[in-house]
Amino acid sequence: MIPTSDQVSAAVTGLTGGRTLLVERQARWRPTWFVDVERDGETLSLVLRGDRFDTEAFPLRHEYTFHRLMEEREFPVPHLYGYIDNVAGLDCVLMERVPGQPHFNGTSDADRDVIVDEYVQQLARLHQTDPTAFIEAGITHPGPGEDAAMIGHGNMEQRYRDKKRDPDAFAEFAIGWMRRHLPSASGRLSPVVWDSGQFHHHNGHLVAVLDLEFGHVGDPMTDITVWRMRDTLIPFGDMGKIYSRYEELTGAPVDLEAIKRHHFAAAIGNYLMFTDAVRYPPPDTDIMTYMQWDSETNLMATDFLGEYLGLDLPSVEVPESQPTRDDATFAHLVRSLGSVSASDPDVQHQLRLAFRAARHLQRRNQIGEALDRADIDDVHQLLGRRPADWFEAERELERFVVADADTGRYDAELTVLFHKRNLRVHMALGPAGSTMTRHYQCQRFDGGPTGIVQL
Repeated sequence: MIPTSDQVSAAVTGLTGGRTLLVERQARWRPTWFVDVERDGETLSLVLRGDRFDTEAFPLRHEYTFHRLMEEREFPVPHLYGYIDNVAGLDCVLMERVPGQPHFNGTSDADRDVIVDEYVQQLARLHQTDPTAFIEAGITHPGPGEDAAMIGHGNMEQRYRDKKRDPDAFAEFAIGWMRRHLPSASGRLSPVVWDSGQFHHHNGHLVAVLDLEFGHVGDPMTDITVWRMRDTLIPFGDMGKIYSRYEELTGAPVDLEAIKRHHFAAAIGNYLMFTDAVRYPPPDTDIMTYMQWDSETNLMATDFLGEYLGLDLPSVEVPESQPTRDDATFAHLVRSLGSVSASDPDVQHQLRLAFRAARHLQRRNQIGEALDRADIDDVHQLLGRRPADWFEAERELERFVVADADTGRYDAELTVLFHKRNLRVHMALGPAGSTMTRHYQCQRFDGGPTGIVQL
């Protein structure tokens, strides 16, 4: 499924007509390679971006078309060299490798504010771009009578519905809440990047807008919403000030209620997209990255509901590790995987994935029984009867959630229950106190305090 370095080299050489100098697989969940090519005495620094093999937002051709349309309109995006069909079974896009960095490490607040402002200017310009050419090129857009606000969110829900195999109480609860609190575009319609906040900067200025795989025609408010989640890891500054600047640039008011609803829908959209790949991972799936993303954004969703509904969300205690017959074996496995190194970057990447999965299983071995018991206790308290095991609890809870989906009578109780459950999922991702078990809270809409929850 994943091309070798030789296969990547042959594909890039075939497209560019140059001589390959470097092929370097990147340690990413999506197949990506840095490739240097010499052509006519010039060295081209390139990125070969492979298609998703275990999930899909929009088809790769769709992403390529959206990217091309932005480049044709002189937006600062990496130059496209072409689309390559079937590199050892994987379609890929070849593009320019731009300089700079995506984070603000070593960047002053003053420079960061300049860079962020330049990015907001590009979003504002994109949102004032006539979407007709994008629609005519086949970019996903609302149909007659369809609200533009739901294009991206509806796509994520459909992906989940198409692949659902097991009961999933939280997904059904979240979809039910979203469906009762749909955002509205109120007539707004433009090209949007959707998965916003991704760009490179260099020497104090924006270089390029990156990662356009979620681009479509929809509600421009999504582009100043999804950004909020990425802000937990790359601080962009006060989102309220960013919204004010956006209003200055576009001359239109920011629809804060729509943004709030977009925020919740986008947070659960991550889980809806990746849950099947986590439960039934194909070979080469970066399962621990997906699990961490799902857990983190699920917590963002219940964090938001706590704020929106005016609830004081509880914390949960981390159970004491219980000795088991398998402790020595897990410790040996984790130690062994953590100490092995390989000269082949592809092999080293696979070792890293296996190491993180082993640490998760080790933690589940230590506290998993207590976490499952606590989940069952919560369902028992809600339903008034105790399920026989965790799986029965999940089935019973989903039935309860679906029955309440149209009314939301139990929103408060279910928000508290799922927030505790989400915290328990998060604390089992890795060793206590590790980066994997750290939850970064989004900026609140009411300006209240946020922080890092370490489990």
